[in-house]
Amino acid sequence: MLRSVAALLRQPAAATRCASSGSTSVTVPLNFWGGERRTSNGNREKHNVYEPATGRVLCHLEPCGGVDVDQAVKSAKSAFARWSKTSGMERARVMIEAARIIESKREEIAQMEVVNNGKSITEARLDVDSARLCIEYYAGMASTLAGQHVQLPGGSFAYTRREPLGVCVGIGAWNYPFQIAAWKSAPALACGNSMVFKPSPVTPVTAVLLAEIYAQAGAPRGLFNVVQGGQETGSLLCHHQDVAKVSFTGSVPTGKKIMEMASKGVKPVTLELGGKSPLLIFQDSDLENALRGALMANFLSQGQVCSNGTRVFVQKDILPEFLEEVVKRTRSIEIGDPLLESTRMGALVNRPHLDKVLSCVDQAKKEGATVLCGGEPFVPSDPKLRGGYYMTPCVLGECTDEMTCVKEEIFGPVMSVLSFETEEEVLHRANDTTMGLAAGVFTRDVRRAHRVAERLKAGFCFINNYNITPVEVPFGGFKMSGIGRENGQVTIEYYSQLKTVFVEMGQVDSLF
Repeated sequence: MLRSVAALLRQPAAATRCASSGSTSVTVPLNFWGGERRTSNGNREKHNVYEPATGRVLCHLEPCGGVDVDQAVKSAKSAFARWSKTSGMERARVMIEAARIIESKREEIAQMEVVNNGKSITEARLDVDSARLCIEYYAGMASTLAGQHVQLPGGSFAYTRREPLGVCVGIGAWNYPFQIAAWKSAPALACGNSMVFKPSPVTPVTAVLLAEIYAQAGAPRGLFNVVQGGQETGSLLCHHQDVAKVSFTGSVPTGKKIMEMASKGVKPVTLELGGKSPLLIFQDSDLENALRGALMANFLSQGQVCSNGTRVFVQKDILPEFLEEVVKRTRSIEIGDPLLESTRMGALVNRPHLDKVLSCVDQAKKEGATVLCGGEPFVPSDPKLRGGYYMTPCVLGECTDEMTCVKEEIFGPVMSVLSFETEEEVLHRANDTTMGLAAGVFTRDVRRAHRVAERLKAGFCFINNYNITPVEVPFGGFKMSGIGRENGQVTIEYYSQLKTVFVEMGQVDSLF
């Protein structure tokens, strides 16, 4: 049963986690298969998981090995045999009940997400809402899956069946732990598949809550399973002979490796990878909305969002006004305890990542960018938070296309601002990247807005807004930002396969 977790997680040796209290270590399993939490088999080396807000050890994670992965996949395979035979309406009932439970436990799940990830409670609540809405959306689609009837000469005909794939693997990222687990599982389950999900080892806590919710909602034992671990565990999943499909969210280099591993078994993959997305602000824009959009495009979840529009191109005539106001608003962002309602920027996910982002700011300065604000370590006044992983949100001015901060994904609260003069020029510069996840344009000219959106080489384009992801519309990238889509009707195609059945109503016309 879910409990009020935030208070528990800030007590030593809380019942819902592992914690260090003096020399005593208490561990609660974070794996889940066969309908219950499981302890990993074998004596494997444990890894510390930290609370970003305080820097203290939150739990000790023991990665799953081959025996664990095999048990989880077998559990999923058994559940698939039963689940795939149910009607869409039966699947929908279970999924709607899961969504109802999520809604009733919204605050507890959000607090757990904050403690494990470091983002603000305001954002975490929205992430939980997105997870619930995704499950509701695909519950509604479960009973609509259908094939096609094709009339052929002589009374013969053919029909198609949309069938599930089997055991699907989901591999999540640490920036949206609970939401990603829902985004991957909802379409998979709606199509009749089962799933084994591996969260990021950095944020392992909330995926198992989703597993318990599905079980509580009436899903067959083993329908949604959770195995913990890092690269080795992921490799075992990708290579497992009973896994039919792999869906991954994360970095481009890891995505390439997963695609290579899946290719050994000719398994389809969905890859939602990195981005270095452009945001184009024309001089005829509603400047107030453009400023809001730029802030939303850079500072959500401490800048740790793959779709962030971190290359902000501002037309030359309005650049001074834009910079003055965006710096003013960035400086006013409330940093601190992510569980406080007033906080708008919490902690980065861990110490190594914080150090990496700060080093990117230093590199930008060396290459000639001007730090207009932020880019420094931040120490909250609350003594409990002084070991946390905080930094001040940063705006970089005088950036050029050749700078590292403009070319490479930083994945932190760092906005790079560039100047442009013409539409043709900025489109060429915006598209000059190996990635193509998202892009945005702010303008009052409706013809320009659609013209620019058409020419931007990105899978997800915003006009006069940024970083909204309704579950009804597909999300995914072009080029090295990924393959396939999440959300929307089209995702059904990535979690099912089409079978054609030919029916002869006459005699076989044989050549022999």
